[in-house]
Amino acid sequence: MKLLAAYLIGAGAALAAPCVTTTCTEWVMFNSGPARSLIYRTYALDTPNPQITRALVMIHGAGRDADNYFRTAVAAAFLAGALDDTLVIAPRFASNATGCRDTLAANEVNWSCNGDSWRSGGAAIGNDKLTSYDLTDQILRQLARKESFPNLNAIVVAGHSAGGQYVNRYEMSNQVHDTLGVPVTYVVSNPSSYAYLDPTRPADAGDFRPFNDSRNCTTFDRWPYGLQGRTGGYTTKESDDQLKKQLAARPTTYLLGEIDILPLGGFDGSCPAMAQGPTRLARGQAWGKYVNQKFGAHHTVTVVPLCGHNARCMFTAEVALPLLFPK
Repeated sequence: MKLLAAYLIGAGAALAAPCVTTTCTEWVMFNSGPARSLIYRTYALDTPNPQITRALVMIHGAGRDADNYFRTAVAAAFLAGALDDTLVIAPRFASNATGCRDTLAANEVNWSCNGDSWRSGGAAIGNDKLTSYDLTDQILRQLARKESFPNLNAIVVAGHSAGGQYVNRYEMSNQVHDTLGVPVTYVVSNPSSYAYLDPTRPADAGDFRPFNDSRNCTTFDRWPYGLQGRTGGYTTKESDDQLKKQLAARPTTYLLGEIDILPLGGFDGSCPAMAQGPTRLARGQAWGKYVNQKFGAHHTVTVVPLCGHNARCMFTAEVALPLLFPK
């Protein structure tokens, strides 16, 4: 942060300075309120700012440490020389449900603690009309307001680990992508699993075949590992065919750590996850091949050298910066 402070001192006086500490927070309201969720951000969402040309929305992992992910995203923006014209946002999916101890403010939405609910568009605790994907929808709608950001021409939604799972499912299911008037791209980094679009899974020969252990692993194709059994939450509003078309059409990069090959950092070793491959690296490489070959997507798989399961390593790597801060 000392380097960032020096940078800001030298910044042109005509530019509004980005707020780069974890005191830089704002509330995002759902509908007319009072339900709300906290975000960390470098510039205010409700203040007109013509200097902003791009936005990066960074989704945290299972630790719900949005403050640390904000630091990582700010560091990446600094390295890319993008602090002046990029609005960096890290939303917090706070929870004080069993197993979590976040302190919630008045009217702050309480999301699920563990499991797949918040990362796959599940409903808030005590409010089944709000889902975790509604928060990112609301952020993107606010970013797209021309009266606030008239020169915004790119939005990137990125996430690592559990956040990568969130972005994978959000990319295929969100209903705002084509309504914003601003191009949106997605960066899915090192998730433990993906939402497969049919009952095939990677085979030893490198192709995709009907899963051969479905009798013993009966949940292999159930949401969020597959499309079956979507009985609640955001994605129930859409058909399987719609999800498939949206996934293939939307620009996405899978950012994979070259050495993310160990069962660490909340690695999902369940049978439906293991059906997708033995490691996060193998799962991501197989998934990229799967969506491109079977569904006609034009997604990109980028392997980050010398990175394991570490968001800071992944998002500040030289190969990642052009993906997070497109020209």
